Amino acid sequence: MQIKIYGTNPETQELLQRVNFCIEDLGLSDFVKAEIDNSESLKQELNISQEPALVIEEESIDFKDMIFEGITPDVEELKSMFVSIIGGWDEWGGCGTGGCGTCSTSGWCSTAA
Repeated sequence: MQIKIYGTNPETQELLQRVNFCIEDLGLSDFVKAEIDNSESLKQELNISQEPALVIEEESIDFKDMIFEGITPDVEELKSMFVSIIGGWDEWGGCGTGGCGTCSTSGWCSTAA
């Protein structure tokens, strides 16, 4: 999964820092990457009108969508959003619990996304 943040204002950098903190804190840094993408094509494709905008992209299922724009959620809101998107975190309890049988060593279940 990739997270793209569109924007040029100071809130864009703040959002990137918060997203990277959440990814690291949730143990997802091996699977989720975040970057700033200010391409005109991204802006037009998703009709972005406010900055910053957070976009989730999953190439394996040909999915790309703007999750929000014009706000910078706090860390807890972002963490909750990532857990909801990835799903399965609580049900499988992370790695080694025998839940789905495909958990990696980071505790993220590959069948959850």
